[in-house]
Amino acid sequence: MSDQNQPLEEGETQIDKNATTQEALENKTEALEHAPVEQVTASKAETTEVKAVVPMKDLAATEEVIEEEEVESSDTIEETEISKESVDYSSLTKIELITAIENLIANSNIQSIKEEAEEIKTEFNNQFQEELTEKKTAFLAEGGNIIDFHYASPEKKAFNDVFNDYRTKRNSHFKKLKQDLEGNLDARNLLIEEVKTLLNSKESVNSNYKKIKDIQDRWKQAGAIPRDKYNTVWNNYHHYMETYYDALQLDREFRDLDFKHNLEEKQKLIKRTEALAEETNIDKAFRELQLIHRRWKEEIGPVAREIREEIWETFSAATKIIHDKKMLAEAALEETFKENFAIKKELIGLIDKVKEEAKPSHNGWQNAMKQVQEIRDVFFTAGRVPKDKNKEIWATFKDTTRNFNKAKNDFYKLQKSAQYDNLEKKRKLIKLAEDNKDTEDFEKTTPLFKKIQHDWREIGHVPRKDSDVIWKQFKSACNHYFDRLHALKDEENKEELVNLEKKQAILAAMGAIVLSGDHKEDIQAIKAKITDWKSVGRVPFKKKNIDQKFNKALDALFGSLDLDKKEAELIKFENKLNAMASQDDDRKLQNEQFFIGKKIDETKSEILQLENNLQFFKHVKKDNPLVKEVYKNIENHKEQLALWKEKLIKIKAIRVD
Repeated sequence: MSDQNQPLEEGETQIDKNATTQEALENKTEALEHAPVEQVTASKAETTEVKAVVPMKDLAATEEVIEEEEVESSDTIEETEISKESVDYSSLTKIELITAIENLIANSNIQSIKEEAEEIKTEFNNQFQEELTEKKTAFLAEGGNIIDFHYASPEKKAFNDVFNDYRTKRNSHFKKLKQDLEGNLDARNLLIEEVKTLLNSKESVNSNYKKIKDIQDRWKQAGAIPRDKYNTVWNNYHHYMETYYDALQLDREFRDLDFKHNLEEKQKLIKRTEALAEETNIDKAFRELQLIHRRWKEEIGPVAREIREEIWETFSAATKIIHDKKMLAEAALEETFKENFAIKKELIGLIDKVKEEAKPSHNGWQNAMKQVQEIRDVFFTAGRVPKDKNKEIWATFKDTTRNFNKAKNDFYKLQKSAQYDNLEKKRKLIKLAEDNKDTEDFEKTTPLFKKIQHDWREIGHVPRKDSDVIWKQFKSACNHYFDRLHALKDEENKEELVNLEKKQAILAAMGAIVLSGDHKEDIQAIKAKITDWKSVGRVPFKKKNIDQKFNKALDALFGSLDLDKKEAELIKFENKLNAMASQDDDRKLQNEQFFIGKKIDETKSEILQLENNLQFFKHVKKDNPLVKEVYKNIENHKEQLALWKEKLIKIKAIRVD
């Protein structure tokens, strides 16, 4: 089986294997890199000068560490935490993750990006595994055999290449660092041996003074050594150095001059330390204090034995003031950190709530994404949390964000799947339209095309890349059919177009009629126009509003005549009936007959009610205004009833004909 995915899995295994070897090397090398933060002590019985406890958890032990500004204070730690929190790798795509790790390698110290690199790797592998599962599921759904499945991902190969490059560079860094530390250890041990040799030399101690000064200079430049060897080497060095200075009995003036110089330098450091106690920025003071301690231990030699304990006590007391202020400052901030922790937990809960309440629509998820981004912005500006809670809250935030993104992605995957289903449905409609676009049975096919168009509108969205293509195909098939249908109708409707021209001429002539003033003559002229209009056949359906224009023209002429209201109403009604009859629309005539019959019944009922009402006024004289109004209403209703009855006679006559 030629499984193209196999090399990728092997590549992944190789990274994991490299990681195991590399992590072992890193753990060992990191243990050697820096000396521990010591609680340095000395007593009267010890030959070392430094005495009191220095409770400074971040005190760097080597010159190299401080010169490279790798001493960590609470400020630098917080900056690191904020920087890491500012990148949520779970929100990035695989391509973006590759770019992110490339930027890390290019712009950061290779030894400082381990956690971020591993986080990127985990996120990338999670996304790749999801993609692999989808491809496998689709392959099996199409009837494939699992043993034949293979999937090659260019992104996976690219990521493996970049991550292996990172591992190689990190491996090289720690190998070189280990070699440097071991080399520095050898150099410092050789310097101690040189001091021991000078002590055992037959030459006078005074005559070897220049050699001691050279050793001191070389000691300062010797560099960092393994962490677990630092205390032993440093104590040995100072033991033999102080032994040498104590042996300078032959030239006390020369020795005392060196002690005096060292005392002056240490007094300067004490004075600076005491001044730092007044510094308002405690973190800045603490960082400088670490540099002072390095100078005290590494650069300045011993002082006279009788004041060694005193000078150290003074320095230790000044140091303790700064350390105590730092502890108080951190304690004061702890409550704020706890509040920030509670705020961040609440914000994480809001992300879950937004996810659960997101409406299952594009707009719904777009709004949810906007809300989550706003929550994320607040989260990153909410401030520090207690150190022992930092990893917990960050891990919870990442998991919650990842779950939100997964839910969002699952929705859009389903949408994408539904769009492909819609695409297949619309393609079937296109085929149906194309199969019937040239039919000659227009009577049966026209309803079919109307249903096809209705179904098309009911189907949802399709993938954007296919939308224009299938719409053009569908529109072309429908237009082809309806163009043929309209062409046929246009041929059949030539007579209707001729009728339209005739009615337009009659309508124009209506505007030119000049009434003579002779009632009968004018009525005959108007009826002649009505007869002409009735003699013309139907017009195209879209132009049937011409009948309304004719009726308006009649109303205008009747309005100009001194014509009996009932007579005018009947003439207009008869014209209306003729228009309905000319369209062969019996349904309209039937509806009109039903309407008139209903009006007759309503009018009779109203007359009866009015007559019953007169019974209440039988003792009232007929000239009473109220009674007179009732009689008037009865007469009006009777006239209206007579008109409705005549209209009913006319409509029945037309329907019989």
